[in-house]
Amino acid sequence: MKHKQVLISVSIMVIATMLVLVYAWMHPAEATIIISIYIITVIFMLLISGISNAIYYKNNPTIDIMEFSDITETLNTEILLWTNDCSAVFMNKKLRDELGIESLDFDNQEMIKKVFDIQNTNAKTIDMLINGQLGESHVTNEYNEEMYIAWSTSLIKKTKKASLYMSTGFNFTELKKTQRELEKSHQRHNLSMELSEIGVILSRNDKTFQISSEFMRMLGYDKPIISFGELKMLIHPNDRNAYASYISANYNSESCTSEITNLELQIKSYDNAYHWYSMRLKTVPSNENNGQTIIGGAIIDITSEREKDMMIERLAFTDEVTDIANRNKLVKIGQENYNCCKELGYSYWVMVLDIDKFHIINDTCGYSNGNKVLKAFASNLYKYISLGGFSARISGDNFAIITRDYGDDELPRKTAEQIQRDFQKLAVDEFSLQSLSCSVGYSRMPADGANFMEVLEHAEFALKCSDGSRNSICAYESHMHDEIIDNSELEKSLSDAIDNNELKLFYQPKIDLQTGAIIGVEALIRWIKPDGTVISPNVFVPIAEKSHLIARISEFVLQEGCRQNVMWQKLGYPEIVMSINFTSDDFYQKNLKENIFEALVISGLDAEWLEVELTERLALHDVDYAVSQMNQIRELGVKLAMDDFGTGYSSLSYIQILPITLLKLDRSFIVDIETDPIAFEIVNAVIRIAKSKKIETIAEGIENPNQAKILRELGCNFGQGYLYGKPMPPEQLEEFFKQNMKERKVY
Repeated sequence: MKHKQVLISVSIMVIATMLVLVYAWMHPAEATIIISIYIITVIFMLLISGISNAIYYKNNPTIDIMEFSDITETLNTEILLWTNDCSAVFMNKKLRDELGIESLDFDNQEMIKKVFDIQNTNAKTIDMLINGQLGESHVTNEYNEEMYIAWSTSLIKKTKKASLYMSTGFNFTELKKTQRELEKSHQRHNLSMELSEIGVILSRNDKTFQISSEFMRMLGYDKPIISFGELKMLIHPNDRNAYASYISANYNSESCTSEITNLELQIKSYDNAYHWYSMRLKTVPSNENNGQTIIGGAIIDITSEREKDMMIERLAFTDEVTDIANRNKLVKIGQENYNCCKELGYSYWVMVLDIDKFHIINDTCGYSNGNKVLKAFASNLYKYISLGGFSARISGDNFAIITRDYGDDELPRKTAEQIQRDFQKLAVDEFSLQSLSCSVGYSRMPADGANFMEVLEHAEFALKCSDGSRNSICAYESHMHDEIIDNSELEKSLSDAIDNNELKLFYQPKIDLQTGAIIGVEALIRWIKPDGTVISPNVFVPIAEKSHLIARISEFVLQEGCRQNVMWQKLGYPEIVMSINFTSDDFYQKNLKENIFEALVISGLDAEWLEVELTERLALHDVDYAVSQMNQIRELGVKLAMDDFGTGYSSLSYIQILPITLLKLDRSFIVDIETDPIAFEIVNAVIRIAKSKKIETIAEGIENPNQAKILRELGCNFGQGYLYGKPMPPEQLEEFFKQNMKERKVY
């Protein structure tokens, strides 16, 4: 401002002088007087101006900011000279270049606002700048780039009117960028730790852990430091020893190593419940770190993984119905026990138990009640597990027990008998009409196998080789293996035989003892191999019953018998009753009535020409259910015969209960009827009682005319046996039809 004033004054003086000289040149006569007057006037004015300025500057001293500009202009740091009244502002070249300012002609107040990043230049703000309270500024240069400058302000000169200050800047833009990157990196690190749910701990020789924010969140802990003891108290009592052992072995210990250690611990967490954590820890020994032991590690919450593992283990090793171990678990524990037996000289018994005719329980009582039986049976087994023992459900109705052998060879049999007695006691309430029993096969470990699986298989062999009766108990013997192999091969061949139509029906005639006419046939299954070899039903039917192939065989017998009977009727042969036999598997199935009805519909056979034969043992196994099944069959119009009557433990009173239409007298009575008075009286009594109940009778096993004569005289209705004909194929029976129609013989 001062320079401008001087320049203006000098310019006025020069112009005025030139005007005076021009005027004097144009008026030469007056030139001397004019110039003299001008000079005197100029001198007077300068004198007045000098006196006036002297008085002004004495009372109002000023600051010349430019006297400092040369000093600061070339300094390699940001310099700003300014007065507190904003009357003068100067910035050196360094600052001008950074801000992109080429001229010193600018608005002082606006420039101060920009440089110091403030909103106004009032006295309060200026005081804050002077006192260092506004030491940092955020400035944008001509390229719209951010700059960060820290200012240090000092008083340079002070007058009554104003004060001159020099602010020295420190450009920390790069430092600020680095700080921001570090903050971003830290934020990314924290975010990644949070998203990955990884906590961090670090100890520096002071028996405390510094813990990350993520681990604080996991624990619900509000401090970034936790002592060794505090963390130990949060760990589940079962896992504290593992944690304490690690700390003891690694903290200020000469035995510590730099190897990474994994610990899986249960720690009380934010929800006041124990969570599973995997701690991956590493120790830097003091001798490798200037005498300071450092323990650090990462922590991950693995609760969900452990729960999944437990669920997978449960699915893999626990039976879902009984909640005891399954076969997989049995094999695992069994092999461990087997190895111990070999190393320590111990011995165990392996017992395999099968609930007899369990499918009947399912069919008659329903699957939910069947599951109740399985649970009760499994629960009862726990009483018989000795030290180191084990129990498991290994298949549908099969269970196993491993129990210690103390030298008593009768122990497995005694144990099995006690289990059988306990099981029978469960026949109450909805099971009161059931005969609950189980069969047992057992072997010795390790004597009966090269590994546990062999020992278990041998116990199963023993079970399969039992006589098939209820509550059977059988010990393993070496020859059983060959029998099982033979039976397995036979089972496979039988299955193929069914598929290849190798099963055929033979028919044995039934004769009216009064007229000699054929009144029916009994369908009997035969297995005829392609080479003509005939396999007896006594050989393959028991195998079929154990393997459940019997259902396929029974279906074939039922449908083929109905079809053949219809065929004979269409060919004009006498209408006869087709008798078929049912096993317990067939009789106790829920859809028995539907299966019979379906066979009748498919074949077109009237129900009156079909008869179902049941054995006495089968019918009396569960009387109430048997009566229910029989009534359903009778509703179809199908006849019912009781086979082998008198060979079981039945009472004649059952004849009053069972809705049968025919009694078959067992051949064991017929054989001795001529010579044994007791046999004679039994047959006589049964025939008379049957007649009183309007039940027809038939005697099987008649082999000579005298037997037929006695039975006819006693009132027996029908006869069956070699006297009339052996079981024969359909073609041969057709010849029998023709002969019987021509010449009926009454023996």
